[in-house]
Amino acid sequence: MQIHKCVQTSFFCMMLAALVAAQAAPAQDKPDAKKDAETKSSSMPVPAPDSVTDGSVTVGGQAIAYRAVAGTLTVGSTDVQDAMLGLDGKYLPDSGMDLPAKPEDQEATSRIFYAAYFRKGAANNSRPITFLYNGGPGSATMYLHMGAFGPKRVVTPDGEHQEAAPYPLVENQYSLLDVSDLVFIDAPGTGFSRVLGKDAGKAFWGTDEDAHAFDRFIRRFLTKYDRWNSPKYIFGESYGTTRSAVLSRMLGGVDLNGVILLSQILSFDNSADSPDGNPGTDQPYYLALPSMAATAWYHHRLANQPADLEAFLRTVEQFSLGEYASALLQGSELPDDRKHTLADKLQSYTGLPAAYWIKANLRVSGGEFSKELQAESGLTTGRLDTRYEGPDFDPLSKDADYDPFTNAIDAAYVTAINQYARDDLKYGENQTYKPSARQPGYHWNLAHVPPGIRGWEGASVNVMPDLAAAMKRNPKMKVMLMGGYFDLGCTYFAATYEMKHLPIPQKLEDNISYHFFQTGHMVYVNEAALKNLHDYTADFIRSTEGKH
Repeated sequence: MQIHKCVQTSFFCMMLAALVAAQAAPAQDKPDAKKDAETKSSSMPVPAPDSVTDGSVTVGGQAIAYRAVAGTLTVGSTDVQDAMLGLDGKYLPDSGMDLPAKPEDQEATSRIFYAAYFRKGAANNSRPITFLYNGGPGSATMYLHMGAFGPKRVVTPDGEHQEAAPYPLVENQYSLLDVSDLVFIDAPGTGFSRVLGKDAGKAFWGTDEDAHAFDRFIRRFLTKYDRWNSPKYIFGESYGTTRSAVLSRMLGGVDLNGVILLSQILSFDNSADSPDGNPGTDQPYYLALPSMAATAWYHHRLANQPADLEAFLRTVEQFSLGEYASALLQGSELPDDRKHTLADKLQSYTGLPAAYWIKANLRVSGGEFSKELQAESGLTTGRLDTRYEGPDFDPLSKDADYDPFTNAIDAAYVTAINQYARDDLKYGENQTYKPSARQPGYHWNLAHVPPGIRGWEGASVNVMPDLAAAMKRNPKMKVMLMGGYFDLGCTYFAATYEMKHLPIPQKLEDNISYHFFQTGHMVYVNEAALKNLHDYTADFIRSTEGKH
């Protein structure tokens, strides 16, 4: 006991002596504020260094030498926090930001991966730059990167499931590098992008949260590479079009030359996916009908097969907005004889039996159509590209149990990006490339309040007012909408309907152009469509880059 007391006394004395010595130490021996800040910054997760490589691709018979940069930029979860971050992802020495000891307690940040391609010998400030991304939400940008516009692309057989590896990777003669520098961006939590800190998923996974992250990323990129005065474009696919509408409005002080929308959805009330969960909203049914008709035409399910698809679709579109929409809007007041007449007409357009249409009360969702169209053959029809088909999972189910298209191409794209990133871009060693952010605990916050609108929290997402606001604020900005006829995920007629109903002056309608293909959601899986996709996009950029 006595020994223990002596030890305590000795320890106390040593601590007291250390304290006195510290107080007596010269002022210049204290760590200064700059070193404090550096110490705090050093506890931020350190990203992998950028990788810079050189390459060449031939487009339109012209060899294009380029410099590729694969790397990350870190963005904050709020504008105030983001302004305190340097381009290296660390807090600036004079930021005054205090970092908790544990990384998981730090304010949320996202380390966003990108692959950028810069044409060599071009004047940076006058050359267009295009930011490209896929959708999901929660999908990496491996599809546009490895299927459409990157310098290499993976080849998959059109309309059928690919054989297993090896998958052919070829030089992409349809790359957009002939007209623009390119930046492919993986959304927070996808690809090589990561979300970090407290409640990181909540901070970045949502309609507005996601758009803010892309807004901050683009501004950082323009600063890092001195591209503020370049003609600027955003290219979004699928949910990426939803993002583009919000992003085009958020990018205050950044006038975009153009917005390119591929396989668009701006108002989720127009989706053909499970509209029965939103009774009283009949638009999804009559806006999806032309895509159902196109699909029935492709699979030869029509009793009187039209020779010309596009002429057939114009007829179906008129019926959709006329007789069909009018009948659905009558609800329970629709006369029974009229219902049977319409069911016969719907059978002639879709191949589904009139009795099925009667049982469905003239309302068939995309999933129900995919399940029923080839059910007698034991086949499920694709969703994102209805030209694809696969064996039924459950012959007794009401809706399609899976998407044969997604299963047909995903393995090829996942393989391609993993091989290409490591072999060509020299990036990603010891890292996992995440095709999707979806995992246990993943939740996407769809809440969104459009500009000038109040009281929409919790309502279905509709970003049409955002795109309209961007077009009105920048009346010189052009918009191009493209898509595939064989797409039940983002139907082409619903996309057209949205554009025709934007709250903009009539004269701004002239700023919108349209192109549709006899393919599905990812139009570029068909090489002929990919060529046209390149040509339409290249012409759009050339016509809007604003050269003086």
